[in-house]
Formats: sequence, C-alpha cells, structure tokens
Amino acid sequence: MNDNLLEKHAKTFYWASFFLSREIFKKCSALYNFCRTLDDIADDTNQLEVKKKKFSEFKKKFLDKNFDNPIIKEMWSIINSENISKKIIIDLFDGVETDLEEKVQIKSKKDLLVYSYRVAGTVGLMMSKILKVKNKEAFKGAIDLGIAMQLTNIARDVVEDKKRNRIYINSDFFYIQEAIKESEIFYQKSFNSISGIPLRSRFSVIVARRVYKKIGHFILKQKNTENYNKAGKIYVPIFGKTVETFLSIFDFIKLLFVKEINYDNHINHNILEEKINLNERI
Repeated sequence: MNDNLLEKHAKTFYWASFFLSREIFKKCSALYNFCRTLDDIADDTNQLEVKKKKFSEFKKKFLDKNFDNPIIKEMWSIINSENISKKIIIDLFDGVETDLEEKVQIKSKKDLLVYSYRVAGTVGLMMSKILKVKNKEAFKGAIDLGIAMQLTNIARDVVEDKKRNRIYINSDFFYIQEAIKESEIFYQKSFNSISGIPLRSRFSVIVARRVYKKIGHFILKQKNTENYNKAGKIYVPIFGKTVETFLSIFDFIKLLFVKEINYDNHINHNILEEKINLNERI
C-alpha cells in the first residue's frame, strides 16, 4: 500500500488524517487507494472502450476476490473486519461507471444526489465503519458529509469536468453557487452525527468537514463566471487549513454536549431512497 497516494491526491484528507491513530490511518489509506484506482480508470486519457475494459476487469477481480492485486486484498480485509455491506461497494462501482460514457450530463437534482451518494456518500459510509461508528443515525450523517464534499468537488471542478465532456451542473456561476448552497445543507445536517464517532477519531472528521466547507466559501468569493474561470482549481492554503483546524476545537467541544443524534435530512434521503435502499447499506 502506498500511503503517499493520500498525500499526493487528497490534500484535505491527508491533513485531517494527522489526527487519526496509525491503525485507522492505514485502513483509511487502503480505502483511498481502492477508490483512487477506480477514479484513475475513469479519468484515464485512454479510449472509452479501453477504460470500460479496465473497469470491467478490475470489478471482476474484486468480485472474484483476486488477492493477487494488493489493493483488492486490502479492501476485502477492510470489508470483512469492519462488516461493510458489499452493496455499498457495488454502489461505488455504479457511480464510477456513470462516468464511463462519451458524454456525461446530469439533468435533475435526483440524479445529482444519487451520483454524489454513489461516488462519495458510499465513501463516507465506509469511513464511518472504519471509525467504529455504531449509531444508525450517525451513518446517515456520514452519507450526508460525503455528498456535501462531492457537491463541493463538482462546484470546484466545472471547468476541468467540461474538458472531459462531463456536465454535472451548468457552468454558469449561478448554478455553481446553487451547488455550494446545496452542499451547505448537507454539511449542516451532518454536523450532529459526528458525535457518533468515537472521541479518538472525531477531531479528524471535524477538521476535514471544516476545510472542505471553506473550499465552497472560496468558490462563492469569485462572484461571477469570469472570475471563477480565471481562478483555476481552488484549494485551501496551509494557513487557511491551520485556522480551520484551530476553529475545529470549538466544534469538538460543541459536539460533546450532543446527547442524541436526531437525524432530520429526510427530504433529501427520500429522494435517494427512490433508487437506493439506504437501510440495507447501514
């Protein structure tokens, strides 16, 4: 396993991972390596048929438990040790497969939420299993946090995605703003559920959530399509991450006073439930 993949490609999560135990960090890195492998297949510059073939081969190796592949071996180890439903992994495969088309165009909120669940809500759900979450309501919040982060990614990567012929949202800044506003709903709904994470790992998730939210705030500061297009890919700099990490202390304290997780994002989950039975995953 190459922990450096996390450092190289997922700077926010790598920053937040400093607050995890070594054992949990290794499992998170293995999960990231698995997800990254799928992403790399979809984002490869090869011809579409070549990518589809690579995807099918990797999926078959995974389902056949081909442990000659160390990434698959480590992923199955996590699935077994953390009691992760195989349906969650299939959802992830389905999400990545969505991108294996000549042109990807999402036309409705439902399709956007389903896609975001499949490629990122699933990861939030698996992460919560690795972090030893037991509360069912907290699992729902983990899905929301994953969706929030994916909506942030989509809003940030409009120009890059358009070059790949992927249209998740309209490229006009109004729609980018709307995606960020939608992500804020999911960030908000996920907050109390973080109290379901054991104390030892909780701070890491709080930091990741705060830093990712900050990306959205930086996007909104662009104010119009022209500025957004000129800005390039937006990140939170080291100083900004340091500030958000400090502010995370107050979130950590606030969560200590949460006595019960009352999940209340039912409207959006009802939209997801039209295609995916979430209760079978959590």
